[in-house]
Amino acid sequence: MKPAWFLLFCLLSSVLSPLNAREAAPLAQDEAVEKRMVTISEELRCLVCQNESLAASRADLAQDLRREIREQIGQGKSDKEILDFMTGRYGDFVRYRPPLKGTTFLLWFGPFLLLVAGVAALVAVLRRRSRRVAAAELSAEEQQQAEALLKDGEGDSGK
Repeated sequence: MKPAWFLLFCLLSSVLSPLNAREAAPLAQDEAVEKRMVTISEELRCLVCQNESLAASRADLAQDLRREIREQIGQGKSDKEILDFMTGRYGDFVRYRPPLKGTTFLLWFGPFLLLVAGVAALVAVLRRRSRRVAAAELSAEEQQQAEALLKDGEGDSGK
């Protein structure tokens, strides 16, 4: 009889549990503020995780920075002012797309410069290799030895 009671309990709890479910509470009092905070925080890098946006990170510092963004939105600051504040405090590294200036030149053009250097090195190696192959001609004696080896190889394949 015990399994029957257990089965009945499981059935009732699975039916009644959804009745107690509630809608998730909003993260902020004002949805417009929350949406704007998410938009701004997606432009910023989490300083702890470094490979996640501030919006996606669950680190304590990320939560503090999101709270700071909400406070600045509440103070009436524009998105640019908030981004400038974060950049001024944490440097260009905090931005996923840092501004183009002298200190961020390598961030923007470094990968392209590495690609060009890699292609130039590949071309140089291939040219050097082709010169070696072209310069390595057989002497008359070596040519005769190669032909003799080829003739011996043809005789062996028929056996």
